[in-house]
Amino acid sequence: MPEGHTIHRLAQDHLQRFAGWEVAVSSPQGRFAESAALLDGRILDGVDAHGKHLFLGFKENGWIHIHLGLFGKYAIGPAPAPPATDTVRLRLANDDHFSDLRGPTTCAWITDEEKRAISDRLGPDPLRDGDDPDRAWARISRSRTTVAALLMDQKIVSGVGNVYRAEVLFRHGIDPYRAGKDLTRSEWDAMWADLAALMREGVRNNRIDTVRDEHLPEAMGRPPRVDDHGGEVYVYRRANMPCHICGGEIRTADLAARNLFWCPGCQSR
Repeated sequence: MPEGHTIHRLAQDHLQRFAGWEVAVSSPQGRFAESAALLDGRILDGVDAHGKHLFLGFKENGWIHIHLGLFGKYAIGPAPAPPATDTVRLRLANDDHFSDLRGPTTCAWITDEEKRAISDRLGPDPLRDGDDPDRAWARISRSRTTVAALLMDQKIVSGVGNVYRAEVLFRHGIDPYRAGKDLTRSEWDAMWADLAALMREGVRNNRIDTVRDEHLPEAMGRPPRVDDHGGEVYVYRRANMPCHICGGEIRTADLAARNLFWCPGCQSR
């Protein structure tokens, strides 16, 4: 499932290519056809992202709410758009650009009130200016649930997925099985700031990189990572491989219905 940086990058891409212009809206697949017909030719005047939710706003006509889920994918490119296949749920197009959405969990036309209700259910997002980490801390600091599970709960922290969860815990030396209530406020503040910085870099580069300069392949004389998820990481999908820092074996286990990765040697606090 795409993490929050991907959704914010998609919001940025749509803002740059479509906002302020009349757009052709269609649903070649047909599952969004009725709503697409009502929005076709209208001005796209707002784009928003909150966690893993993307919102495309139309002047006085509500929003298209998109959640990619496990299988959703976007293709964005210059005009002319290629012939649409019957897998395209939503196509936006103007004279210069097109975007095609395939396989989302959610693609729905919603009102302003419905959009607010969705955002109200979500936790603060490290990528949203003004979102308050105190809201998340208020719940984390009282919880007996593991910090690894809490970070994946979108009602507590929005936009963090399996990669950022594993990596930020490693970067701060925190045992993923620690209870939220045993985390200190300074640890939480440091993690929130780090998530914001890492995820903003993810938006800029459209990939996840979490390894500090001194641990990059060229600095350590090691081979670069080869993985379809992209950049350099410390523990994610590195089970049974040596830790870049201590040389111990990276471990994996199921937690919160996802694979957790961590280094017992480095994450002992």
